[in-house]
Amino acid sequence: MVTTLAPRVGCLFLAAGGVLWAEPPRADSASATAGRVVSVPAPHRPRQPVVAAEEEVYRFEPANNGAGPMWCHGSTCIVRSGARVLASGIETLAAAKPLNNCLPLLFERTNDGWQLVYRGTGRTREPCPLATFAAGPVFLSINPTRTEPDVPSGPAQPQILQFDLDVPLVHRATLLPEWDGAPPFTEHSYRSLAADGARGELILLQNIGYTHAEWTFRDRHGNWAAHGQLRWPWGAEYDRPQPIRVCYPAVALKDRAVYFCGVSDIVEPYQAWREYKKQHTGKDWDYDFRRLFFTWSDDITTGQFHAWVEVASRDQTCGWIFPSDLYVAPGGDVLVLWTERALDERLRPRFFPSAKQRYALECAVLRRGSIIRRTTLVEGGEGLGGAQPGTARFQVTEDGRLLVFYFVGGVDAQGNALAENRLVEILPDGTLGDPVVVPLQRPLAAFFTATVRAGCRPAPILDVLGSADHTIRYAQIRLDEPAPHGPNRPAPASP
Repeated sequence: MVTTLAPRVGCLFLAAGGVLWAEPPRADSASATAGRVVSVPAPHRPRQPVVAAEEEVYRFEPANNGAGPMWCHGSTCIVRSGARVLASGIETLAAAKPLNNCLPLLFERTNDGWQLVYRGTGRTREPCPLATFAAGPVFLSINPTRTEPDVPSGPAQPQILQFDLDVPLVHRATLLPEWDGAPPFTEHSYRSLAADGARGELILLQNIGYTHAEWTFRDRHGNWAAHGQLRWPWGAEYDRPQPIRVCYPAVALKDRAVYFCGVSDIVEPYQAWREYKKQHTGKDWDYDFRRLFFTWSDDITTGQFHAWVEVASRDQTCGWIFPSDLYVAPGGDVLVLWTERALDERLRPRFFPSAKQRYALECAVLRRGSIIRRTTLVEGGEGLGGAQPGTARFQVTEDGRLLVFYFVGGVDAQGNALAENRLVEILPDGTLGDPVVVPLQRPLAAFFTATVRAGCRPAPILDVLGSADHTIRYAQIRLDEPAPHGPNRPAPASP
């Protein structure tokens, strides 16, 4: 069952108790128009980003196996525990054949730069997510293949490596998650690792083909206390009804509640579009990333998830959607962040000639599965300017403020190429603060952050791990209070 919801419009408050809904706006108010939020003067000064460091972590060669260092998009490959920062990576084996032609790596940031502290021996395909608890340890999710070197694909065994935060770092244990039976795991894991850092608990999800994800939960006592299956939503409206595989999810674990938001990832389900695309690509297949789905479990130890909710869709015009992040507010409301493109321009002349292109970074607030607010952070497109927003992540500070760090490409109002990272605060009344440009020497279009979803504490430091020109880079950004006229230039206003 899938529930499709329309957003409500009104005044939104992000307070200590979570997101609170106030009286709806008057029909003649500006906020009554399509649920859109515009920037308004902030009651307090916005956070001023100060770039404290930009560093190279490691270099890599493309593995040509369908994945890459940033491929586990919804999880993270960087964590902070106190003053210690660790990042995972992958090494491409020149002598190995795809698909399992990589090894997992673990780096730590030191006074002497980034140091390799662990190099795995089991070949794998995908990058390896990290998680941590409030006082450690650090966990590295790996998925070594069980195949011989000359076999391209086959069975794999999910494992979690535990590293204690001693000096030096110590590989303390290899954990073997317990599952419901013996699932046929392969190198295509699409796995997600999330942690409740305060409680010291973990959840790992790993896909099985196009039908479902297996999940397993590790409690604070170190027991694999629950496991089960998350079945995908059903696509009854397609030419051939089928499960809608959901991939690249942002997953959060908080007080044993689990929140999951990902995107449809199936072969083009409409025959007419598939045939037309083949004329352009020469391929019999093309994947659909057009529908954003959300579900949650109130208590994962019960094994029960709520019905799927379709948060957003670009299915009518063959568009594109990709999840960016998810944040669970103190009162239980869930903020979901994603990017979208309105349409596939190759198909427009024949199938939807009057549709206009639009690129946007969107945020929705869900309460018990109902959308109570939808906000556009950045948009561009036909009649909207040349901005094209990209990867975005939430950052929660130690005093409870919520910010979004994001990339914007495309062109500016003068037609010049645009490539910059920006920071904007979601204010206590739900409006947006004034976005500012983060002055990175090397802007990062694709990146992870040390997120609370991986068990990291809220912090006034933004730890960023990103990719640029076959190099994995680190940026440390302090979120300082600015002077009345800080040095950072504001981001250009949207048209």
